[in-house]
Parts: sequence; C-alpha cells; structure tokens
Amino acid sequence: MSDHRVRVLLVDDQALFREGLATLLSVHDDIVVIGEASNGAQGLDLTGQLQPHVVLMDLRMPVLGGVEATRRIRAQYPDVRVIVLTTFDDDDDVFEALRLGAAGYLLKDSPSAKLVEAIRAAAQGESFLQPSIAAKVLAEFSRLEPRRRRPPELPEPLSDRELSILRLLARGATNKEIAASLYLAEGTVKNYMTVILGKLGVSDRTQAALEARSLGLV
Repeated sequence: MSDHRVRVLLVDDQALFREGLATLLSVHDDIVVIGEASNGAQGLDLTGQLQPHVVLMDLRMPVLGGVEATRRIRAQYPDVRVIVLTTFDDDDDVFEALRLGAAGYLLKDSPSAKLVEAIRAAAQGESFLQPSIAAKVLAEFSRLEPRRRRPPELPEPLSDRELSILRLLARGATNKEIAASLYLAEGTVKNYMTVILGKLGVSDRTQAALEARSLGLV
C-alpha cells in the first residue's frame, strides 16, 4: 500500500525549533517529517537522499543560508517545494527566496493551522502567500524589478474568468477560497490554474502573480 502522506524535511539551525515543528506536525496523519538538517548544505544533501515533497527552510543558518539553499534545491530538484520560515516579514531575503522559486513563506510565530495549510497547499503545487502580506510581496517585486518592455497582450489572452481567478490568486487566496468566492468547484479552479500558468508561461502561482503584476493585469 503506497504512502500518500506529505513528506516534509525541516531545515533550521535551532534544534529546539525543529523538535517543536516535528512534534506539531506529528499529530497530522497526512504529514510525516522524514528528516532534519541544521544548515542549508545538509538540507540540500538530505533533499537528494530523502526526496521530500516539501522543505521548511529557515533563512539565517551557518554554512549555507536559506536563500542559496532554496536556489540550489529548486535548480536540482524542481518538484520539491520550499516554504521559507522567517522571524521578520520585511526581511529582504524573503523576497529573494520567493524570486528564486520558494512556494511561499510563513512567520515563525504563525498559528500551527496556517503552517499545516501551507504544507498541504505546497504539496498540491500551490504557492502560499498570506493575504496580509501578498500585496506587500508583489509591491516589493514591482519596486525591485520595474515593468519590462513587452507586447501589451499575451500570445493567448486570458478570459474574464481566468482574470478573476488570477486577481484572487494575487491577493493570496488558495484554490479553495477562490472556488468559494466564484462559486466554482475546487477541481474546476485547479483546471483553470493550469491553463493560466500555461498562458503566462510560468510554473507556479507566485510567479503567475508576479508576471500578472508586470503585465498590469492585477
């Protein structure tokens, strides 16, 4: 019988914090912690060895920090999703990690329910941006990367429904929240999301939000 649980790797230089996370996640039957690393280099090695679905990544660590570890993991293991854990939401490293492909980020003092929600969303290929900071993240990227000169229209335009979904995505809404807002089935939203990513030429939701911002769609 195959194991359908979400396989999680913890990467943080604070042993007590890792132990706390492992204990917190152990009560959820659909999530299993398969390993722990105390720095980004160990995290990269264990990602190759253990093949997690999701890596919970601290930013400030010895030997190899979370930003560079995120870049290397995403380059070498593109199917692995990285969620950044940080103490401060205005840390420039957060924005850099997202630019390099992190699926999202959470503050270390976030409620445990939010962490579990983020892990499940990441494992399903979704990005996780808390609504309270989604606009801030997009604004920061807009500041750091001015709009590019490009044709005003996509090769294949987005439909009105796709634009509505994209705008909700950019505000940090999950597929479930988008489905409820637009009175759609969650599976229908997932299908729309696949089409939207294809039309925008991106691979994940965070990049879709950023691309939409650069095109002036949101």
